[in-house]
Amino acid sequence: MVQKTHKSASDRQQRDLSEPQRRCIATGQVLEKSSLLRFVVSPDGELVHDIRNKLPGRGIWITSRRMDLELARQKGLFARSAKQSVHVADNFVELVEAGLAKTSLDLLGLGRKGGQVTAGFAKVEASLKKGKTAVLLAARDGSADGRQKLKRLAGTIPLVELFNSDELSKALGRDNVVHVSIARGGLAEKFLIECSRLAGLRTLDDEGEGPGRSKND
Repeated sequence: MVQKTHKSASDRQQRDLSEPQRRCIATGQVLEKSSLLRFVVSPDGELVHDIRNKLPGRGIWITSRRMDLELARQKGLFARSAKQSVHVADNFVELVEAGLAKTSLDLLGLGRKGGQVTAGFAKVEASLKKGKTAVLLAARDGSADGRQKLKRLAGTIPLVELFNSDELSKALGRDNVVHVSIARGGLAEKFLIECSRLAGLRTLDDEGEGPGRSKND
């Protein structure tokens, strides 16, 4: 789950005017690039997820929702957009999810080294009380009691519940990580963007109720 505060209409309009937009090949919606996934076709005809949006070639853009990616694979939408034959691996959705998860968790690792990431209930609680936290993370397999207490302290601070304790522990190089906070700054903003992409692939159902989307959205 990724819970975020609601932006005002003027904030959204200003953001929409400033961010480049692309059309999703599955839904036809024109959306900000930051909310879409970019794919390119390699010289040998393989579909490649351009996770950093830097690979050469004509970009193919699509939302990160599992149902849209599966539809594009099944209906040959990648080939239609590329106007050529394209090989799409049967498990490409799982590969995309793994890549997005790794990118998000790698950012946590960088934040830990730079002193921007705090782990452990007591330290996260202290960070929240001091107003230093920009993003709160809770392992989705962690204790509900501790999670609810920190959520109450967090208020409108974005909450990410996309990862389990094992994933968080590996990313931060310590055992039994359940609660994490990220300090204000560019890293927190980048992390939320990556998590918003990953969220579409970690929903439990089509309505979005589950680890991939906020019930408040």
